[in-house]
Amino acid sequence: MLAAKPDNTARNAQVVTAVILAGVALNWLAPILTPLALAVFLMLMVDALARDLQARMPGLGAGASLGAAVVTCSVAFVAIVFVVASRGAGFVTKLFGYQARLNAVLHGIATKGHLAVPRTVSALIASLNPTSYIPAVAAEVQTLVTFGAFVLIYLGFLLAARGGFERKIVRLFRERVGRHEALQVFVRIRDSLERYLYVQTVCGAFIALGSFAMMLAVGLESASFWAFLIFVIGYIPIVGAAVGILAPTLFAFLEFSSAWPGVLLGGGLFSLAFLVGNILMPRMQGRALNIDPVMVLLSLAFWGALWGPTGMFLSTPLTLLVMVVLAQFEGSRWIAVVLSADGDPRSFGVAQGAASPKNEAAALPG
Repeated sequence: MLAAKPDNTARNAQVVTAVILAGVALNWLAPILTPLALAVFLMLMVDALARDLQARMPGLGAGASLGAAVVTCSVAFVAIVFVVASRGAGFVTKLFGYQARLNAVLHGIATKGHLAVPRTVSALIASLNPTSYIPAVAAEVQTLVTFGAFVLIYLGFLLAARGGFERKIVRLFRERVGRHEALQVFVRIRDSLERYLYVQTVCGAFIALGSFAMMLAVGLESASFWAFLIFVIGYIPIVGAAVGILAPTLFAFLEFSSAWPGVLLGGGLFSLAFLVGNILMPRMQGRALNIDPVMVLLSLAFWGALWGPTGMFLSTPLTLLVMVVLAQFEGSRWIAVVLSADGDPRSFGVAQGAASPKNEAAALPG
């Protein structure tokens, strides 16, 4: 007697149920998984830099290349924190120098809108009672420090364990065919994430340099700080671009007595972000990041709801990972098709020959 063929509707319902349960589990385990996910992302950055250094300077060796990559990434991270902290404090102080301008804006809003709102900055700050938020701010700072410590601990253990990845793959998949398929999936994920990092870095640098030139042209103060901040937050899809446009524009309206510098700067920043996001970035990505633009927006909201700022930062890499994994199974392939831009979720991110049976070891980290 022939077995009944599984019903597609029932199978799809099971897949949707599994996705919902997975989302609940990811949200519940967020305190554990978010630092781990960020550490894995950082490990991939370090691994990519180490392999690039070893390819350019073969005499370094694997260990020296990894050490140089770790030092380079650590110095870059410390530099980012130092610049934001040192320049940010002076920036806040300078903001209070615009108090007269802010008072005029608040007075205009209250008068023209007939609103019962404070008409001066001092009254606004007094009404907000900032001292009541000190415990909450202190708790958030403590949480952020703890999160950073966990990320560094996870990263250290991941870097120490990366050398055993090859042995684990061999023992998990005794058959060469199964091992080869697993390596293909791994290489597709790794190459896609590296391509994502490369595209985001180049496009972010292009936007930051263009924004710096525009801010210098209109005479905006702290143009270098704004350009640096635009480059850093550019790794957050959509939100980073929006903040990079709105924040300098708003401060231009405060800094200049005329509205024209702010209007010109806002229009120029928007045009630059639009051109890069719709012309340069798609051309650079090619078929490497085969994600539907609508899904990029939805993934930002989805991962942000699950994991907060960390989820927003990792939304595109996580969606790439999910799409590649779901494309390997018949029952969940339709989700990967929906996430993809051209309907073929397996058509991107595979380096030619990277995971062929002849060079499987080269495709593995360590």
